[in-house]
Amino acid sequence: MGEFEWPWEYNFPPFFTLQPHDKTREHQLKVWMDLILKYHKYRNEAILTVNQETPLFSNETLKRQLPADARLQILEELQKSGNAAPLANKTRWEIYWYTLDEWADKIYTWVTNCGLNNTVCTLFEITNGENSTSEEFYGLDQGVLRKVLRKLEERRKCELFDDDSDGVKFF
Repeated sequence: MGEFEWPWEYNFPPFFTLQPHDKTREHQLKVWMDLILKYHKYRNEAILTVNQETPLFSNETLKRQLPADARLQILEELQKSGNAAPLANKTRWEIYWYTLDEWADKIYTWVTNCGLNNTVCTLFEITNGENSTSEEFYGLDQGVLRKVLRKLEERRKCELFDDDSDGVKFF
């Protein structure tokens, strides 16, 4: 895995201040949304804390950082697109570089390709098992995985066990 590639805007000081002009701000929000998704995918991190010190929101070279209210606005836009969900009073967020439905499709395709239909798997096997090492959901946050499996459950593609087994049966 190489070094993370920042967009050119990351080194442009006005990028760290939400712009007043509607069209400019709209483009700026889109770039920020894309940056957050790519950054979290690159780091394979599903949780973002709004006030956390992170290179994502703070460019040390420029001595600039994105204010918390702007961060929140971007996260709310990500929520509208299905790429984020608030956890704790909007101070912590789950970030989905794929929407939950897209993750569900990827996992179910893998289940089908591996011949795991009509079998029981543990959540650990799905995200950390030998069969999934080359999959994009390898190492996926367990909280996100549960939400993805609930989506599959709604489609009647699996049944998530509500006991301590951390198991799921795929259909």
